[in-house]
Amino acid sequence: MTTKMFTAVIHKEGDIYVADCPEVSTVSQGHTLEEAVSNLKEATELYLEEFPLKEEKPKPFTTVFEVAVNA
Repeated sequence: MTTKMFTAVIHKEGDIYVADCPEVSTVSQGHTLEEAVSNLKEATELYLEEFPLKEEKPKPFTTVFEVAVNA
């Protein structure tokens, strides 16, 4: 068994954290950051059991940007 690195994009919605893996489009949630990532890892492992990766996808680029808003 091999391991692969995936990206987790996490944001807060109310009282929960929502975690998304853009490489395979899996999503999960948790009441803490750690729980959200753990649940995302489990969801991704289950997804990959059913739909194995056929080819290595490049890692997505992540960045931040600034916009002007009226406060």
